[in-house]
Amino acid sequence: GLMSPYEHGEVFVLDDGGETDLDLGNYERMMYLSLGRDNNITTGKIYDHVIQKERRGEYLGKTVQVVPHITGALIEWLDRVAQRSVDGSGLKPQVCMIELGGTVGDIESMPFIEALRQFKFSLPDHS
Repeated sequence: GLMSPYEHGEVFVLDDGGETDLDLGNYERMMYLSLGRDNNITTGKIYDHVIQKERRGEYLGKTVQVVPHITGALIEWLDRVAQRSVDGSGLKPQVCMIELGGTVGDIESMPFIEALRQFKFSLPDHS
């Protein structure tokens, strides 16, 4: 696999073959969920997604920036994944739990923090 157990600890393999750290595996087991690779949002996945969109010309030649392009991609990904059934019922979940990993204050997590801040304002008041 791609995840190093030396860096991430025990690697958990999801039903669709996605590899995650043990946290997502624990959530899946303890809450009786079936999660997929898209439920594990990484910096690498987001940057790859944005680069692919840029190569397809979806940004119309604009300079790709962390804000709004990376944060926008994160918000779109969160919204898409939050709509997927994870319990086998086929129904949209009533709750979406987000674990923001990394170390507080590290610059690498800033796009995720900003995206979550923006995402909060896109939700209805009762969310």
